Parts: sequence; C-alpha cells; structure tokens
Amino acid sequence: MVDSAVVDWTTVACPLEACPLKAGPLGTGAAGGGVCNASVYSAGECSVLPERSPPACTGPSGPIQYRERSVTVPLDKPAPERPSTLGELIAAGDWARARAGAIEQQAPLDLQEALDAALDFRDELRARRYPGVRRALADLTRLLPLLTGEDGAALRVALDPQALGAAVAALDASQKITDPDELAAALSGALALNATRAEALNQQGVLLAVTGQEDRARQTLEAALEADPGHYRALTNLGNLDMEAGRYAQAEAIYRRVLLLNPDYDGGHHNLGVALRRQGRIAEGVRSIRQGQRLSLKRSKTDTDAEMKEQFARSAAMRNLRWLLLAVLALVLFLALRGGGG
Repeated sequence: MVDSAVVDWTTVACPLEACPLKAGPLGTGAAGGGVCNASVYSAGECSVLPERSPPACTGPSGPIQYRERSVTVPLDKPAPERPSTLGELIAAGDWARARAGAIEQQAPLDLQEALDAALDFRDELRARRYPGVRRALADLTRLLPLLTGEDGAALRVALDPQALGAAVAALDASQKITDPDELAAALSGALALNATRAEALNQQGVLLAVTGQEDRARQTLEAALEADPGHYRALTNLGNLDMEAGRYAQAEAIYRRVLLLNPDYDGGHHNLGVALRRQGRIAEGVRSIRQGQRLSLKRSKTDTDAEMKEQFARSAAMRNLRWLLLAVLALVLFLALRGGGG
C-alpha cells in the first residue's frame, strides 16, 4: 500500500519502488538504491540525480527544460505497530512472543503453562500431528479455568477449548474428502477460528491442487500463509505448485524458505532434493533427499510412539491390557525367583 504526499524536489527522499520516474541513463527502480528527487518530469526518460539536483529528462526532441514546482510522490505507509503488551500478543496469537513476555514479566505459572500449551497446539497443528494437538488441547482445557486477571481473560477469549476441539476433529476427519465444496463446508468451523484457519486453508489448497485448480489452490495457500506466516507445510505446497508446472528454480527457492522456517522438516529436504535433481544438480539433490529420508524415519518413530500413547490413554481396553501385561511380568519374575531359591 502507498500513500501520497505533496513534496518538493529539493527535499523528497522516497523508496525507489514508489518513485514515479521511468528508467533512465542512471537507472531507477527497486534494485537501484539511492535518493529519488523526482519533482517535475515530462514524457520521456528520466534519471535519478544526487540530492538537491533537478531531474535530468530527455524527450523525443532532446533535453527537456526543468521547471520547478511541487508534485505528488507516492510514499510508503509506515508499518503498523507490532503488538507489545502481553494482552495484545495473546489477542494477536503471537504465542512465542507472548510466552517470552510472560517469563520476562514473571507472570503466574498457570499462565505460563497455558501459553506453553498454546504454542504446542500451534506447532503440532503446523506439523499435522493430531495426537500432539489433542494433548495440547487437553492441557488448555485444564489450565484455562485456573487463569485470573486480564491476561488470563484474553487467553480464554483467544482459545475456546470446546470450539477448538470441534475444529480439530473436523480437520482430522476431513483428510479423505475429495470434493472441494464438501471440504469447505466440513471445515467451516475451523476456518472461523484464528488458531485453525491456516491449517483449514492448507487442506483446501491441497485438494484444489489435486483437482487441477492451480490458480484457486495458489490463492488459498497464500491465504493460509497470511493467516499463519510460519505454516511451513502451506509454503511447501506452494513450492509443489511450481514444481508441477516445471518451474524448478522457483520451487527450489520456496523449499529453501521452508527449511529456514523448520530445518528438521523431512518433506522440505526431500522436495528440495527433487527440485535440485530436475535442474541437473544430482549430487546436491541426492544429499538433500537422503537427509529427508533420515528425518522421515525419525519422525515416523516419534509419531508412532505418540499414537500408541494416545490409544493407551483413550482406550479402557488398552489400559487394562497394560495392567495385565505388568501382572504377567510380575508373576513370571516371582516364579523365577522362587524357583531359584529352591
């Protein structure tokens, strides 16, 4: 977005990407750098000159005589202020900074633990690890009623466990839906919540890509990143669109951004390797793919352990089986010790 301000050529210093000059002998534009002293110009090519100098313009009939007057030059709007108080950070869903702020301010331990759970919820959902998401949600459900004060109230407003639980259930259950309209309806609740909107949009974007709707898929995935700029899987899926279209260099650049967000993401390493190989950089590609495979094996074991723990915790039969196995083991040990004593 740009704004306009009336300025004089002797004082203006504006970003070159907002400068109204065309490219000239000295070059202008976003890559040029320097000061834009662009007050009066006519049709033709103009160059950027040192500060307090008039523009040098050349038209079809030769040099254009300079006439001093003020003009309107687009200027960048100042960036909006970032939230700074703990309550503002919570309202914005900036869980990492909120957690750091709570520690710095020595906030009550219940609030710190609740912010830990909020951060875990976000990270596990970005990774599509639903056992971890549900575990974080259980922690929030336990901790939120204990919170007091304005910051606690702000956190309860930002994260409603009941609504989040329904959204997470819909996200998990909708992964096999193959119709984009049906998926949008199923995820309406998740789309309405700040904490789950990015993941819901990512799911929609993937399905749109699979059904051949590249433009809509790109728009949807970009919206997911707008909702959560750190959602590395949504960014990966944008790279996948470029990969499928044969834009391997663009895909490579995106996958490298993904790995800046999450250096341990196996999918990012694997896809980067594929993009490199398709550009003829075989050795680089093989190294990246192997790194992805190593991380994938590690993640698979972690995910399996988490799923087993969740099943034990949620299933009475599994809990009873655990106690039965422990009882059998104790009996075997007892008989072994008794036999050795005889």
